[in-house]
Parts: sequence; C-alpha cells; structure tokens
Amino acid sequence: MNKYEGVLIFKTDLSDEERNSELDRLKGIIEQQGSILEVDEWGKRKLAYEINYITDGYYVVIQFEAEPQHIREIERRCRIADSVIRYMFVRKDA
Repeated sequence: MNKYEGVLIFKTDLSDEERNSELDRLKGIIEQQGSILEVDEWGKRKLAYEINYITDGYYVVIQFEAEPQHIREIERRCRIADSVIRYMFVRKDA
C-alpha cells in the first residue's frame, strides 16, 4: 500500500450535517481497500480563484493508505459528487 494525501474542497452553502455525511461517505470508500491515517479540517477559506462563481470553500485534508488502482475509484466518486468543488490526491514519498 502507498501513502496518499488528499485535499477536498466542499461548497460552503452545505450544512454541517450534509458536509459531514458526504465526508463520511468518501471516507467509507477509502476504507473499503485502505485505511485513513488522519483527517484535518481546515474550515472555510477563500479560494485562490473563482470557480463557477464560487469564491469560498470548506477545506478538508485526508492522509490515508491505499492501493494505486483504488485512487481512480475515489477520484471518480469525487468527480460526480455535487458537494465537492475540487479535489486532489497525491502520493507521499516514503
């Protein structure tokens, strides 16, 4: 298994329970074939540039271990989620 770090940016107009349920859903997908090491919620921040007229986002950083082929499925789920504005997953060096 490789170590990864993922940054998720959620829409700020979501309620806390909606955002947490979406985050729990994504964490469940990661835990199907991996394990979560740490979840760090940065909170509401200003975006560096406007995305579809949205200027703020709620940032969450997840550190986890997973197989390389499982990352494609995680990214696919983030892509189709309406509550996620942007996402990025990078492999951390050992």
